[in-house]
Order: sequence, then C-alpha cells, then structure tokens
Amino acid sequence: MLDILLARWQQGHRTISFPKGQPAVPDRFRGVPVVDQSKCPVGCRDCVVACPTDAITIDARGLRLDLGRCLFCTDCVEACPEQAIRYTQDFRLAARKREDLVLNGESLKLAEALDKKMRRLFGRSLKLRQVSAGGCNGCEADVNVLSTVVFDLGRFGIQMVASPRHADGLLITGPVTENMRLALKKAYDAVPAPKVVIAVGACAIAGGPYINHPEQHNGADSVVPVDLYIPGCPPHPLTILDGLLRLLGRLEVGRPRA
Repeated sequence: MLDILLARWQQGHRTISFPKGQPAVPDRFRGVPVVDQSKCPVGCRDCVVACPTDAITIDARGLRLDLGRCLFCTDCVEACPEQAIRYTQDFRLAARKREDLVLNGESLKLAEALDKKMRRLFGRSLKLRQVSAGGCNGCEADVNVLSTVVFDLGRFGIQMVASPRHADGLLITGPVTENMRLALKKAYDAVPAPKVVIAVGACAIAGGPYINHPEQHNGADSVVPVDLYIPGCPPHPLTILDGLLRLLGRLEVGRPRA
C-alpha cells in the first residue's frame, strides 16, 4: 500500500489546466491552416489537384479552404511550389455553422454558445450518447481519451451515457454509412427534446475520405440537424474539448492565433 501511495505521489497532478492554462501541443500538431494568397502564382492549381477530398477550390475571390472536408494530410503543403499554405498549432477549430468552416482569406469564426435557455439546461450538466456511424475508430478513440485523467471531461459536467434516452444530445462520428442511417435517425428520435447534435471529424461533417461514395451519406447533417461541427481527421482531444466548452458558453468567443 505504501508503494502505491509513493508511486502516486511521484506521478504528481496529471490533469491539464485547460481552459485556465494554455495547453502544450506536439511540434508536429496540425491546427488551423493559414493561406498566404499573395504567394499563390497566377493560374497555379497544384494544391487543388493534390487535395484528396476537394477541400481546396479556387474562385473569383481566390483560394477557398473547407475545413469540414480537410483531412489535415499536408498534401497541399507539399504540392505548393511557393509554400503559401502552412498549418499552425492552433487547436481551436469548432464552428456552429457548416459555412463557417469555409475559409477564404478570413479568420475562422469560432463556435458561439447555445442560447440562454439551452445554456441554462445544459451549461452545467451535459449527457451525450456517442454514435459511431461507420467511423474508422480514430475520432472515437480521441473522444474516449477525454474521459482519461489527463482531460477529465467529467469535471466540466459533461458525460458520455449508454442510452440516447438518458442523453441530452448525440455526438456523432463517421460518415453515416447506409447501414447506420436508420440507426442514427432512431437514436436522434430517442433523445428527449430539447437536444443538441455534435459532428466530430471530417467524416461526420462531410464524408471525409469517403466523400460522395454511394454507400455513405457525407456526414451527420444529411440525416439530423447539427449544432456543432468539430473538424479534424481525427480532431485532437483538445479540439473536441474546446468545441464542447464553447458550445456551453464556458469559453470566450475569440479569433484563433495565426
């Protein structure tokens, strides 16, 4: 018993201080991408061709980057001859509206909180049923990590529950395969109103690498209404936690760092 207590004392405090403190992320972490359009050669489409999910397009206003489709794979970075695209270490990616994830030379509009009535209901206690709608288990794994001692999701009053009937909303991963479409709809209908829906990862937002495949439905909002989009492939646990706290009004709305 004394050995156990000594080992625990030596380990120290493992839970991160976020959101009070600024968390550290690995050097190789890929956060909000930034595009310097002044470096883009006229007529160059190398990044557009390289993108496996058509997340990058070019129109009259210039280059458009859809974070909902982005896999954060760096194919565009490697293809760009002028190094006009780079990934920052900013993990703040969540947005309330699908269109807010499309960047066109503007800063990312971060997720705003639920309205006052919904915050009063869920602000201090939010129960979510996680639905894997055909995911690869990448996003599911990072959602599970939030329950470990490092992140300790429960300290914010957020908990994953076993039944949609005990939940305040759904947290959806995966592109919504045809086999999961009806199951997702039934899970949504089983959650008592009012409820929230959170789409986590590129698959749940737009189909991910399976986009436009006939056996899936390009994301959760093809079946149910979505209140929060959290991009990534998979999104870092900090990205997910940041989005959840913003939805509940526990974080100030601000612009991401460059």
